[in-house]
Amino acid sequence: MHPRYFELLNFQHYMLYFWPTLAFIVVFGVGLGFSHFKREDSQRRFTVVYRMFADGIGERCAPFPLVMILIIAGTVIWGLGYILFTGILGVAI
Repeated sequence: MHPRYFELLNFQHYMLYFWPTLAFIVVFGVGLGFSHFKREDSQRRFTVVYRMFADGIGERCAPFPLVMILIIAGTVIWGLGYILFTGILGVAI
């Protein structure tokens, strides 16, 4: 096994694995705890069926889940940040 020339490399790897995992757990927990933005008509939107399809599948206009909003926003922010910091730091891909 090759020796580590930079002792902080282990710490950097730890941080790169730990923080995204912790962020995912928090986002997932928020998604389970608050599944959607609550409005005055949220209950009605969950129960009123607008259209019926074959096999008894009904279309509802339910609110968009909060966890999906957070995951999509996080993906976009991470992607833009990755592109910017890769360009700013001059990292060769």
